[in-house]
Amino acid sequence: MRVSIALLLMALGPLAWASDTPAPRLDPGDTAWMLTSTLLVILMTIPGLALFYGGLARAKNMLSVLVQVFVVFALISVLWALFGYSFAFHGEGRFFGDASRLLLQGIAPDTLSGVLPTVPEYVFVAFQGSFAAITVALVTGAWAERVRFSAVLIFSVLWFALSYVPMAHMVWGGGLLGRDGALDFAGGTVVHINAGIAALVGARMVGRRIGYGREALTPHSLTLTMVGASLLWVGWFGFNAGSAGAANGVAGLAFINTVLATAAATLSWLAGDLLHKGKASMLGAASGAVAGLVAVTPAAGFIGPAGAMAMGLVASPLCLWGVGGLKRLLGVDDAFDVFGVHGVGGITGAILTGVFAAQGLGGTGGATPDTFAMGAQVWVQVKSVLVTVVWSGAAAFIACKAADLAVGLRVPEEAEREGLDIASHGERAYTQ
Repeated sequence: MRVSIALLLMALGPLAWASDTPAPRLDPGDTAWMLTSTLLVILMTIPGLALFYGGLARAKNMLSVLVQVFVVFALISVLWALFGYSFAFHGEGRFFGDASRLLLQGIAPDTLSGVLPTVPEYVFVAFQGSFAAITVALVTGAWAERVRFSAVLIFSVLWFALSYVPMAHMVWGGGLLGRDGALDFAGGTVVHINAGIAALVGARMVGRRIGYGREALTPHSLTLTMVGASLLWVGWFGFNAGSAGAANGVAGLAFINTVLATAAATLSWLAGDLLHKGKASMLGAASGAVAGLVAVTPAAGFIGPAGAMAMGLVASPLCLWGVGGLKRLLGVDDAFDVFGVHGVGGITGAILTGVFAAQGLGGTGGATPDTFAMGAQVWVQVKSVLVTVVWSGAAAFIACKAADLAVGLRVPEEAEREGLDIASHGERAYTQ
C-alpha cells in the first residue's frame, strides 16, 4: 500500500484526488512527518517570511510589515477552515469543489484523508492551510510601506477566495490543470506564480512609494533578512519534502533536491553580483537562496539531484534579471521583489519541471513514467503557467479594485512619510 501511495503522490503531487486511492489505514510515521512538515511551513511564515520582509523595509515601516504577515496568516487560517478547504479539495468541478466540508463538517479525529489515506484528515487540512496562508502573505511584500492595512485585509479575503482556492482545486484537487497532466509537486503554480502575479498587479495599482527612483529606499536590517531567509530555507523542507505526503523515498528525494537547488542558486546569484557589482552581498545570497527554493518547488519530487542543481543555476540569474532589468522595464515598485523572485522563479521552475522530470535527465517521468515525452510535458507546463497568470491577474485586479472602492488602497502622503508603524498601528518596532 505504501508503494501505491507513493506512486499516486508522485503522479499528481501532494494534493491529488483519485478515485482508486488505496483503502485508508492510519500510519503513525506518515502522520508524525506530516505534523512536523506543517509546523515547518508555519515557521516559514511566522516568523520566517515576516522577518525576511521586515528586514527589507525601512525602520519606520518594520512593524507594519510584521503585522501584515502575522494577521494575514491568522485571517487565511480561519477562511481555510470556513470554506477554503472544502472548495479546494472536495468535489469534482473543473474550477471549484463543493460545500461538503464547510466549517470542516464531517471530519472527526479518526477520519482519514481521502487524499493521503495514511494521515488523519485534520492533519491534511492543517498542512494545506499553511500553504494557503503563506501564499497570501507573500503578496504583502509588493506594496509594503504605502498600503492601508484595511485594504490588505479586504484584498486577502477576496483574492484568497477568487484565486488561491480555485487554483489549488484546478491543480491539486482534481480540477482542470490536474486533469490536463500539469506537474506541480509543492506549489510552483498554486503558490509562487499565483502570488507573484498578484503582487505585480497590486504594486501597479497601489503605485510607487514616495521617492522611488530618486531616493535610496534601502533595507534597514539585512541581519533580520538573513535570519528570515534561513528560516525560510529550513521551513521549506516541510513545504517540499512534506508534499510527498508520507515518510518515504519521495520525501527523501524532495529533501535532497531542496538542499541542492537552493545551494546552487545561492552561488549562482552571488556570481551575478560579482560580475555586475564586483562584490558578493548578503542580500544577494538571501535572494538567490529564495530563488532556488521557489524554482525547485514544482519539481522537487519529480527530478533528480543533478536536475535540481541545474534548475538552481538557471533560475537564479533569471530572477536576478527579474529584480533588476525586468523591474525597470515594467516600471513597477514591487517593494520586496515578490514578482521578480516568486513570479519569475515560479514560471522558470514550472516549465523546467517538464524538462528535468525526464528519466534520461535523472527524473522520475512525472505522472506517466512509461509514456513521458518531454516536449508534450513542457507544453502542458506552459499552459498551466498561462492559466495561472491570467487567472491570478484578473482576481488580483478585482480584489484591489474592491479594496480601493471600499477604503482606498493607499495611505495619505503624510502617513507614508511618517511611516506606517505609527500612522497605521500607533506603535514602533524600535525605541529611540
